[in-house]
Amino acid sequence: MGTSRKALRTTAVGAVSATLIAGSALGLAPAAQASGAVRFVDIAGDGGTVLKANVATPQGADGTRRYPLVVLPTSWGLPQVEYLTQAQRLADSGYVVVAYNVRGFWQSGGEIEVAGPPDIADASKVIDWALANTPSDSRHIGMAGVSYGAGISLLAAAHDKRIKAVASLSGWSDLIGSIYSGRTQHLQAAALLDGAATLTGRESPEVRQVFNDFYASNLAKEQELIAWGKKRSPATYLDQLNRNGAAIMLANAWGDTIFPVNGYADFYEKLKVPKRVELRPGDHATAELPGLFGLPNDVWGDTQRWLDHYLKGVDNGIDREQPVQLKSRSTDGYEGYPDWKSVAATSRKIDLAGTTTIHANVDSGADGGVIFLSSILDQVARVPPIASIPLLPRRWAAVWQSQKSATAQRIRGTVRLHTTVTGTKESGTLVAYLYDVGPLGLGKLVSNAPYTWYGQTPGQPFGVDLELFSTAYDVPAGHRLALVVDTVDPLYIEHNPSGAQLTFSSPTDDPSYVSVPLREQ
Repeated sequence: MGTSRKALRTTAVGAVSATLIAGSALGLAPAAQASGAVRFVDIAGDGGTVLKANVATPQGADGTRRYPLVVLPTSWGLPQVEYLTQAQRLADSGYVVVAYNVRGFWQSGGEIEVAGPPDIADASKVIDWALANTPSDSRHIGMAGVSYGAGISLLAAAHDKRIKAVASLSGWSDLIGSIYSGRTQHLQAAALLDGAATLTGRESPEVRQVFNDFYASNLAKEQELIAWGKKRSPATYLDQLNRNGAAIMLANAWGDTIFPVNGYADFYEKLKVPKRVELRPGDHATAELPGLFGLPNDVWGDTQRWLDHYLKGVDNGIDREQPVQLKSRSTDGYEGYPDWKSVAATSRKIDLAGTTTIHANVDSGADGGVIFLSSILDQVARVPPIASIPLLPRRWAAVWQSQKSATAQRIRGTVRLHTTVTGTKESGTLVAYLYDVGPLGLGKLVSNAPYTWYGQTPGQPFGVDLELFSTAYDVPAGHRLALVVDTVDPLYIEHNPSGAQLTFSSPTDDPSYVSVPLREQ
C-alpha cells in the first residue's frame, strides 16, 4: 500500500525538527568561535543570483602573494556560517576560503535546483569572484563540502577544469540510486530533505513536482525522474572527472540513510585520478559534525591533509597511504586496502533452502531503524537496530539462519541476495535484512535494502538479485547469521496491494542464497 500524504507530512515534520536543531547549532556555535578575519560578502552567481558568502584569508595577507583557494558550498538547509570554524583553520594554514550559501536557501537568492545546472554554474562564478577579489592563486583551487556541498563540489569539478582537488564528505555519486534504490522510495530520507527545503528555502516548481511524483509513486514519470536525477549525479560525468584530473577524496558513513555508501564504492573504483575513500560508522554527516564545532575530527583532518598535498604540494604521506580506509562498526582503528575489490578476500554463501510464504502489508518487527537515530546509536554505543529472531512472526517474515560459526566473521563490503519470488499480485515490495544473532536469539542489524517490482504475472516465479547496503561489521564466534525478509519498513514506501502474499523458493536449477563478503582472519 502507498503511504498516505498525511503520514508523509507527519514524517517530514518529525524528521525536519532534527535538521533545524542541528542547523541552529551549526549556525551559532562555529560563529562564536570564529575570529575577526572573516568577512561577509555578496557574490553574483549564475544569472546574477545573489549568493551570501563569507571569506577567510590568511593572517597578514597584503596582496603581495597568492594563496591556494578552497570553495565550500553549504549543506542542504544549513546557513552560510556552517563552515566558519573549518574555514578559519584552513585560512590559518595558508588558504583563502570562500564558503557560500547555495541558491534557494536562507538569504541567498534564487530557487532550490538540487545540484542542477545553475548550482554548477554558481560554483564557477564563486571561483571567478574569488580570483578577482581575494589573493587567490588560479593554479591551486579546491572544493570541499558536506552532503549537498559534497555533491556540488564533485559536479563542479567535472565542469570546471580549474578545480584541482575535491573532498566530498557524505555526498552522493548517483542521486536516484541513493533515494530510489531497488525502485523503492526512501521515504524518511526524502521527507527530511523536502521538509528542510520547505522550512529553510524555496523549491523551484520543477523540484516541487519531483517530490510530488516521488511520493505518489507516479510510474508514468519514472523515466523522467531518473533522467532528472542522472543530470545531478557525479557518476554521469565520470569521463569528464577523469579527463579533468582533479584529485578526489570521498568520505561517508556506513549507516548513511540518505546517501548509502554502495554508490560511492562503485564510483570510486571507476575514478582514474588520484583518489581516496574513507568509510566510518555513523549516519548522514554525523562523522563530520564534531569538526564543524572545532573538535578533533578524522574526516576534517584528512580533508586538510588531502588539500595540503594536492593544492600546496606538502609531502605529508597521504598519497602513499592505502587509498581505501575503512573503520569497522565493531572495532576501533582503521584498515587500509589498495582498492575496493581487496576489501573482501572471500565470501560465505548461505543457502536459502525450502519454500516459504509470507503475507504482505504488516510490519513483522524487522526494521532498518529510524533515520539518523539508529545509526548514531550504532556509531556512539554500537547498538544497531535489534530484533528477536525467534519471535518474529513467520506469517509476515521469512527467516533463514546459518549454522554457528566457530570463528569470528569480519563482514566487509556488499552482501548480495539471490532468490526466486512468486507473488499473488503484479506488484510488490520486499525488504531484506541480515542479522548477527547471539545465543539468546537477539539479532543485531548488519545491513538491509528494499526491492520493488511492477508488472509481474501473478503466480509466475521471477528472480530477484538485491545488493544490501555495504558495511563493515564483525560477527563474534559462536553467533549465527540470519536473513529476514518482510514487506513493510518505515524507512521506505511499500507497494504491496492489499492481501498480497509472497512465496520464496529455491529451485534446483537456480538455488537461492545470500553471499556474505568476508575479510581474511
